Amino acid sequence: MSVAAIDFHRWTRQEYERLAEAGFFPPDSRVELVEGIVYDMAAQGVGHTTSTHLAAETLRPAFRDCYLRIQSPLALGPRSEPEPDIAIVPGKPRDYSTCHPTTALLVVEVADHSLLHDRRHKLPVYAAAGIPEAWILNLKRKVLEVYREPGKKGYTSTALLRAGDSVSPLARPGVAIAVADLLP
Repeated sequence: MSVAAIDFHRWTRQEYERLAEAGFFPPDSRVELVEGIVYDMAAQGVGHTTSTHLAAETLRPAFRDCYLRIQSPLALGPRSEPEPDIAIVPGKPRDYSTCHPTTALLVVEVADHSLLHDRRHKLPVYAAAGIPEAWILNLKRKVLEVYREPGKKGYTSTALLRAGDSVSPLARPGVAIAVADLLP
Protein backbone atom coordinates (compact mmCIF):
# COMPACT_ATOMS: atom_id res chain seq x y z
CA MET A 1 0.00 0.00 0.00
CA SER A 2 1.46 3.33 -0.98
CA VAL A 3 1.06 6.42 1.12
CA ALA A 4 0.52 9.74 -0.59
CA ALA A 5 2.24 12.82 0.74
CA ILE A 6 -0.29 15.42 1.79
CA ASP A 7 0.80 18.99 1.38
CA PHE A 8 -0.53 21.96 3.26
CA HIS A 9 -0.79 25.57 2.27
CA ARG A 10 1.49 28.16 3.83
CA TRP A 11 -0.12 31.57 3.73
CA THR A 12 1.65 34.74 2.67
CA ARG A 13 1.23 37.96 4.63
CA GLN A 14 -0.78 39.40 1.72
CA GLU A 15 -3.17 36.43 1.68
CA TYR A 16 -3.49 36.57 5.47
CA GLU A 17 -4.28 40.29 5.42
CA ARG A 18 -6.85 39.82 2.62
CA LEU A 19 -8.55 37.06 4.64
CA ALA A 20 -8.67 39.33 7.70
CA GLU A 21 -10.08 42.25 5.69
CA ALA A 22 -12.71 39.96 4.16
CA GLY A 23 -13.89 38.91 7.63
CA PHE A 24 -12.61 35.33 7.40
CA PHE A 25 -11.53 35.47 11.04
CA PRO A 26 -14.28 36.23 13.55
CA PRO A 27 -14.02 39.77 14.98
CA ASP A 28 -13.06 38.56 18.45
CA SER A 29 -10.49 36.01 17.22
CA ARG A 30 -6.87 36.39 18.21
CA VAL A 31 -4.64 34.98 15.49
CA GLU A 32 -1.18 35.60 14.09
CA LEU A 33 0.80 34.44 11.07
CA VAL A 34 4.15 32.77 11.75
CA GLU A 35 6.07 31.13 8.90
CA GLY A 36 2.92 30.81 6.81
CA ILE A 37 0.84 29.17 9.53
CA VAL A 38 -2.09 30.94 11.16
CA TYR A 39 -1.97 30.25 14.89
CA ASP A 40 -4.70 30.88 17.42
CA MET A 41 -3.16 32.91 20.22
CA ALA A 42 -3.76 31.79 23.79
CA ALA A 43 -6.19 33.74 25.92
CA GLN A 44 -4.47 36.21 28.21
CA GLY A 45 -4.65 35.55 31.90
CA VAL A 46 -4.34 38.22 34.56
CA GLY A 47 -0.60 37.61 35.06
CA HIS A 48 0.07 37.91 31.33
CA THR A 49 -1.83 41.17 31.03
CA THR A 50 -0.23 42.62 34.16
CA SER A 51 3.29 41.68 33.01
CA THR A 52 2.73 43.11 29.54
CA HIS A 53 1.73 46.47 30.99
CA LEU A 54 4.45 46.42 33.66
CA ALA A 55 7.06 45.76 30.97
CA ALA A 56 5.67 48.56 28.80
CA GLU A 57 5.73 51.04 31.69
CA THR A 58 9.25 49.96 32.67
CA LEU A 59 10.65 50.19 29.12
CA ARG A 60 8.90 53.38 28.01
CA PRO A 61 11.25 55.85 29.80
CA ALA A 62 14.31 54.25 28.18
CA PHE A 63 12.79 54.43 24.68
CA ARG A 64 11.06 57.82 24.60
CA ASP A 65 12.38 58.46 21.09
CA CYS A 66 10.85 55.22 19.78
CA TYR A 67 7.40 53.76 19.28
CA LEU A 68 6.44 51.14 21.85
CA ARG A 69 3.81 48.85 20.31
CA ILE A 70 1.71 46.53 22.45
CA GLN A 71 0.36 43.34 20.85
CA SER A 72 0.60 44.74 17.35
CA PRO A 73 1.83 43.11 14.13
CA LEU A 74 5.33 43.19 12.72
CA ALA A 75 5.73 42.45 9.00
CA LEU A 76 8.68 40.07 9.12
CA GLY A 77 9.19 38.59 5.69
CA PRO A 78 6.69 37.26 3.19
CA ARG A 79 5.14 34.63 5.50
CA SER A 80 5.23 36.08 9.00
CA GLU A 81 3.23 38.73 10.80
CA PRO A 82 3.70 37.90 14.49
CA GLU A 83 2.24 40.06 17.24
CA PRO A 84 4.77 40.30 20.06
CA ASP A 85 3.45 41.48 23.39
CA ILE A 86 5.81 44.45 23.10
CA ALA A 87 7.85 45.67 20.16
CA ILE A 88 10.04 48.73 20.35
CA VAL A 89 10.40 50.10 16.85
CA PRO A 90 12.13 53.17 15.43
CA GLY A 91 10.02 56.24 14.77
CA LYS A 92 6.54 57.31 15.77
CA PRO A 93 3.04 55.84 15.27
CA ARG A 94 2.31 57.88 12.12
CA ASP A 95 5.41 56.42 10.47
CA TYR A 96 3.42 53.19 10.24
CA SER A 97 0.06 54.50 9.08
CA THR A 98 0.25 52.55 5.80
CA CYS A 99 2.27 49.48 6.78
CA HIS A 100 3.42 47.52 9.80
CA PRO A 101 7.05 47.87 10.95
CA THR A 102 9.49 45.44 9.38
CA THR A 103 11.96 45.46 12.26
CA ALA A 104 12.29 46.25 15.94
CA LEU A 105 15.02 47.18 18.35
CA LEU A 106 13.61 44.81 20.95
CA VAL A 107 10.67 42.42 21.15
CA VAL A 108 9.22 41.07 24.38
CA GLU A 109 7.03 38.01 24.65
CA VAL A 110 5.19 37.43 27.92
CA ALA A 111 4.80 33.68 28.17
CA ASP A 112 2.91 31.29 30.32
CA HIS A 113 0.83 28.95 28.14
CA SER A 114 2.57 30.18 24.97
CA LEU A 115 6.13 29.49 26.16
CA LEU A 116 6.95 26.63 23.76
CA HIS A 117 5.30 28.40 20.83
CA ASP A 118 7.26 31.57 21.53
CA ARG A 119 10.56 29.67 21.77
CA ARG A 120 10.08 27.24 18.88
CA HIS A 121 8.22 29.35 16.35
CA LYS A 122 8.48 33.06 17.07
CA LEU A 123 12.10 33.43 18.23
CA PRO A 124 13.51 31.95 15.00
CA VAL A 125 11.39 34.40 12.99
CA TYR A 126 12.65 37.34 15.04
CA ALA A 127 16.26 36.17 14.66
CA ALA A 128 15.93 35.58 10.90
CA ALA A 129 14.49 39.10 10.56
CA GLY A 130 17.63 40.47 12.25
CA ILE A 131 15.92 41.78 15.38
CA PRO A 132 18.95 42.25 17.64
CA GLU A 133 17.28 41.30 20.90
CA ALA A 134 14.26 39.33 22.07
CA TRP A 135 13.09 38.75 25.61
CA ILE A 136 10.75 36.10 26.91
CA LEU A 137 9.27 36.97 30.25
CA ASN A 138 8.70 33.43 31.49
CA LEU A 139 5.86 33.67 34.01
CA LYS A 140 5.98 29.98 34.92
CA ARG A 141 9.54 30.21 36.26
CA LYS A 142 9.45 33.95 37.04
CA VAL A 143 12.58 34.62 34.96
CA LEU A 144 13.56 36.75 32.00
CA GLU A 145 15.09 34.89 29.05
CA VAL A 146 17.31 37.23 27.02
CA TYR A 147 18.18 36.31 23.43
CA ARG A 148 20.83 38.17 21.42
CA GLU A 149 23.05 37.79 18.36
CA PRO A 150 20.48 36.84 15.74
CA GLY A 151 21.29 34.50 12.89
CA LYS A 152 19.48 32.43 10.29
CA LYS A 153 19.14 29.52 12.76
CA GLY A 154 18.13 31.58 15.77
CA TYR A 155 19.81 33.57 18.49
CA THR A 156 23.31 32.45 19.48
CA SER A 157 23.50 34.21 22.84
CA THR A 158 21.06 33.51 25.64
CA ALA A 159 20.90 34.50 29.30
CA LEU A 160 18.51 33.65 32.09
CA LEU A 161 17.86 36.42 34.62
CA ARG A 162 15.98 36.26 37.91
CA ALA A 163 14.05 38.82 39.96
CA GLY A 164 17.18 40.12 41.71
CA ASP A 165 19.00 40.73 38.40
CA SER A 166 18.91 43.63 35.98
CA VAL A 167 19.35 43.86 32.23
CA SER A 168 20.46 46.61 29.86
CA PRO A 169 18.77 46.51 26.45
CA LEU A 170 21.31 46.43 23.62
CA ALA A 171 19.78 49.59 22.18
CA ARG A 172 20.12 51.35 25.55
CA PRO A 173 23.31 50.02 27.17
CA GLY A 174 23.34 52.76 29.82
CA VAL A 175 19.91 51.80 31.16
CA ALA A 176 19.45 49.09 33.79
CA ILE A 177 16.04 47.41 33.90
CA ALA A 178 15.25 45.46 37.07
CA VAL A 179 13.79 42.09 36.17
CA ALA A 180 11.54 42.31 39.24
CA ASP A 181 9.90 45.39 37.71
CA LEU A 182 8.69 43.24 34.78
CA LEU A 183 7.11 40.50 36.88
CA PRO A 184 3.60 40.58 38.35
